[in-house]
Amino acid sequence: MSNRIKVAITQGDVNGIGYEIILKTFADPTMLEFCTPIVYGSPKVATYHRKAVESQTNFTVIDNARDAQPDRLNLINCNSEEVKVDFGQPTQESGNAAFQALDRAVRDYREGLTDVIVTAPINKKTIHSDSFSFPGHTEYIEHELGEGSHALMILMNSSLKVALATVHEPIARVSQLLSKELIMDKLTILNDSLKQDFGIEIPRIAVLALNPHASDNGLIGTEEETVIVPAIEEMAARKVHCFGPFAADGFFGSGDFRKFDAVLAMYHDQGLIPLKTIDMEGGVNYTAGLPVVRTSPDHGTAYDIAGKGAASEESMRQAIYAAVDIVRHRRHEKAISANPLKKQYFDRRDDSDRIRLDKDRD
Repeated sequence: MSNRIKVAITQGDVNGIGYEIILKTFADPTMLEFCTPIVYGSPKVATYHRKAVESQTNFTVIDNARDAQPDRLNLINCNSEEVKVDFGQPTQESGNAAFQALDRAVRDYREGLTDVIVTAPINKKTIHSDSFSFPGHTEYIEHELGEGSHALMILMNSSLKVALATVHEPIARVSQLLSKELIMDKLTILNDSLKQDFGIEIPRIAVLALNPHASDNGLIGTEEETVIVPAIEEMAARKVHCFGPFAADGFFGSGDFRKFDAVLAMYHDQGLIPLKTIDMEGGVNYTAGLPVVRTSPDHGTAYDIAGKGAASEESMRQAIYAAVDIVRHRRHEKAISANPLKKQYFDRRDDSDRIRLDKDRD
């Protein structure tokens, strides 16, 4: 009986590079030494992609996640009908197939059949339907598996972790959405995640400004003075080590991000442009703050190179590594906190320094 972590991997948009990066990732047999992968998708579509990109990676078709075999790339058929592959084209059919795979993976996780979820890229427009009315994976998984928790999107690579205060929102709405309470909520989730998911005992978090030059003392906007600074000050009073607000251009340009364990950006492109500039191929998208561990590559469907064998699998590989590492950190944290030591005190009623344990003392 294998105790390797079961990784549920959704196929994503079948007209994109999802299958190519999955097959390339598991062309390396060492990937199977520390996890048991289960792809949620279509055997026929996987075979079609395998031939198109001339992959030598084999997979085993199973009916149920309980039957997943160690040392194999397992695949569950989730599509109720044959799916036409049209490389590079966004179609409603490919969107439906992506949702069917995601839905099955979420249900299996809920039943305890898998340990983590890794999602291949989707097209947010084609997957949209009566069953999927969300801006993206993050919001859907929060709704299905969040258990009342709030999700926080973290994009990360080997040198940088960027969390987003607002995610898939038009720039015109960002200022309206920002509030002291929102920033405090995101900082709380980020601080807890750095401790629980990454093993950082005392995280240092940088908070970015919204306006150019951090508003130049109110000359270029007021959000720093009225929203961001009060949030930082209150979180600091709660012993969260957060600093700022920093003007984003100077902060990243000077390399100051290296002095912190994570960065909270105010909006999507503010944080993701520098991260992807530093490392486009090795970035990982992590949904923090939820009971489920979910990661994904930090790129999209890449329609322009779909079916050509030109896609890099590095981000998918790093997404799987990250998911496995995070669930291990969580299990370790749970284990070491399960039976805390009783508090000790010295009994000074006599001349001895004997240590006594008192069940009634806090």
